[in-house]
Amino acid sequence: MELSQSMPKARVQIAHPALAILGLMIGSFVGMFSETALNIALPSLMGSLGVTQGTVQWLVTGYMLVIGICMPLSSLLTRRFTTKPIVLFALGAFMVGAIISAVGTVFPVVLIGRMIQGIGTGLVLPLMFSVAMQIFPPYQLGTVMGMAALVIMFAPAIGPTLTGLVLAVSTWHTIFWLFVPVLAIAFVLTAIAMENIYPQTGQKIDWLSILESTVGFGGIVIGTSMASDAGWLALPVLFALIVGIIGLVAYALRQLHTETPMLNLRVFNNRAFTTGTLLVMLDFGVILAAMYLLPSYLQRTMGLPVAMTGLIMLPGGVVNAAVSAIAGRSYDRYGAKWLTRIGFIIAMVGVVLLLATNAHSSLVQVIAGHVILMIGAPLAMSPAQTYALNSLSGAESADGSAILNTLQQIVGAVATAIATSMVAVGTAQQSGVAGQTLGSHFGFAFVLILALVAFGISWAVQGKVVSHDEQI
Repeated sequence: MELSQSMPKARVQIAHPALAILGLMIGSFVGMFSETALNIALPSLMGSLGVTQGTVQWLVTGYMLVIGICMPLSSLLTRRFTTKPIVLFALGAFMVGAIISAVGTVFPVVLIGRMIQGIGTGLVLPLMFSVAMQIFPPYQLGTVMGMAALVIMFAPAIGPTLTGLVLAVSTWHTIFWLFVPVLAIAFVLTAIAMENIYPQTGQKIDWLSILESTVGFGGIVIGTSMASDAGWLALPVLFALIVGIIGLVAYALRQLHTETPMLNLRVFNNRAFTTGTLLVMLDFGVILAAMYLLPSYLQRTMGLPVAMTGLIMLPGGVVNAAVSAIAGRSYDRYGAKWLTRIGFIIAMVGVVLLLATNAHSSLVQVIAGHVILMIGAPLAMSPAQTYALNSLSGAESADGSAILNTLQQIVGAVATAIATSMVAVGTAQQSGVAGQTLGSHFGFAFVLILALVAFGISWAVQGKVVSHDEQI
């Protein structure tokens, strides 16, 4: 596509930007799909591998743990290595991990494969956003970032539906095998179209920062994951959380006081970036918590089979995809201010509808609540993300993307753990279906609080950011 001389140019000119970003989007889609796809397959995995629920949960926790460790490294890697080898390594790692998990017959082998997959997602996901900010001109960023938001919103939303359909006709091994040909397409596109996007500075590896980052993010993810079973006041949970917090504080202080930080946390001095990041984090928490609660609610409270649960969640997933694309284009025209506010209002309406359901409610009401939630959350997501990243300079965008996506994973893990704890509180108060209903309502109330807080923060959004130092 040729641009006139009067139109602003992309920060980095490459021959085939659409193909380059498509490879990253496919890889990121598989990574995000994988975050929720296994939730509905965990019972099958428990029976096949002969493990308990607490043990099998590590297939989700271990995956998110590796993602949280690798994401902060993505910005450092772009300053030491050219872009194409990084992306090819990430996609290759995911394919190798998927094959290991697919052929695994014992839990440790499946877990090792799962954690290798996390390396791929942890590197590809932040690069998708930061590369997009570099290779597309400003007037196209809203649309492109809308497609990127579609990846992170639609993939986890559609995960339970597709997994339920797969399990109805095959085994859990098939889920991992399906990842491989899709990732192979992304690998080929990257090999053909990706060029070097960032200048290599030869920055030395700060091993202490890597250790602090690993301990910090690892402690938070492990602690919150254990809390859903052991309780937030259990000594192992408190120990993991305290160690994680100390690690993160030490990591942050080191990044702020070194001349060559592994991750430039000074981007938080930019108010637009900070505001947009908070909105994206809360929005992602809303999505992941709701996506965890709803399948369980449909199966355990309303008594629906797995395949039917997946089909009921399909309309919301389809709407999610459509709204994500529309939201991106809308940002190009209207900016983020009112899109984020309207999005969180709509999301709150959807959660209220879900709160009003019980074991005897019609499925129409549940589907309506889910669909409305899937209109509001993606309507706010893409504008908030573009607002945050577009406020940064080209040199800062890789750091901003890594920070934003890392915090999404941390908030997603924490939000899911809190939602799980809320369910446990409700089921402890009453027995049977009544307890399951009360627990799910506590969980949805937590989702509503997240959306309400995000709505309040959205009033700090000033307008459409057109550059890192100018706002409209």
